[in-house]
Amino acid sequence: RRSEREDPAPPPRSFQRGDLLEVPRTLFTHFGIYLGENRVAHLIPDILPLLTPDSRQIQEMVTNTRLLLGVLSKQASVRVDSVEDFAYGAGILLNAMDGVARRRPLANEEVAGRAERLLGSVPYSLLWNNCEHFVTYCRYGTAASLQTEQFCDCLKSLFWDQRLVLLTAFLGILSMLCLGISCSTALPTFLIPFTLWMAS
Repeated sequence: RRSEREDPAPPPRSFQRGDLLEVPRTLFTHFGIYLGENRVAHLIPDILPLLTPDSRQIQEMVTNTRLLLGVLSKQASVRVDSVEDFAYGAGILLNAMDGVARRRPLANEEVAGRAERLLGSVPYSLLWNNCEHFVTYCRYGTAASLQTEQFCDCLKSLFWDQRLVLLTAFLGILSMLCLGISCSTALPTFLIPFTLWMAS
């Protein structure tokens, strides 16, 4: 678990090329690969590469708007930023994933080389191709995301909870009583609980 590994990392001068850097955020953790000389390669959602070929403009700090539009358009880039810009004021965890990863880390030079080969525009998926997938591919040779697995496990537990089926059936019947019986109320009333039941 992440809470067991939240020791702040040493200052950037002690990072080694190929190290995996983690920056805990409010709702998620952001990941990058240290390339040396105070540079970090990281995958970040960004709409701008779709809108302009101007690399100077693209290299500017990614704003929240650019990030959100990147998520919605499923567009990202693997880019290089300074350690400070990558961390954005937060503490950095160093190679913390090594203790929980299913595979041993590759050699640091191989890790950094993989990250450098992937620089540029890439497709983005919150669940299947995010910054954690990028760093685990670079460092361990296979793309995976513990954050995604935890999120999916949480969703599964909701679907497998039979009380949710009963609740949706009750809400559907209640909506039919309040709004009247029609295709727009009757169909969801039966299909949603049935789908949840079958998925459980």
